[in-house]
Parts: sequence; structure tokens; C-alpha cells
Amino acid sequence: MSLNVSLPPELESRVLRHVESGLYGSASEVIREALRLFEIYQDVRAANLAALKADIDRGVADREAGRVKAVDIESIKQRGRAVKASSAPTA
Repeated sequence: MSLNVSLPPELESRVLRHVESGLYGSASEVIREALRLFEIYQDVRAANLAALKADIDRGVADREAGRVKAVDIESIKQRGRAVKASSAPTA
């Protein structure tokens, strides 16, 4: 199968630079590699989105099941400050 693609001048220049570098034998090789990498990127992006959705679903389920409690930010800050103070080097 043959496919002709029009690229804006900047992208065409970038493709040609890659060919001129010697790493690729033709513009087609550059485009094939770019498409392969784009597909990998899309797969990673989809996996990250699925993991995020699963985390959200777990959080919602925990909330609905009563496995969460209100957070007392001031208490957390105080505990953090106490830990920091206890691990500070003494002169």
C-alpha cells in the first residue's frame, strides 16, 4: 500500500534532517518510526488513564463503604513538625 502525506515545511525539514543524519534510509522510515513511537505513547497514555479511573473507583467505593474519615490538616501539620523537630541535628 502506498500513501502520500503532505507535511508543513517545518515537519518536512525535520524528517529530511533525520534522513540526512544517516539514522534512517528514507523519509518513509522516519514516518514509520514516528508512528510506532506514537502508538506506544498512546498505549501508555491509555494505561495511565485506566489506572487513574481504577484509583478513582476504589476511592468512591471506599467512601461509599464508610472506609474513609475526615482529615484534620492541622493535626497532620503538627505531627509533621514534631517529626521534623525530633530529627533535626543538635549542635
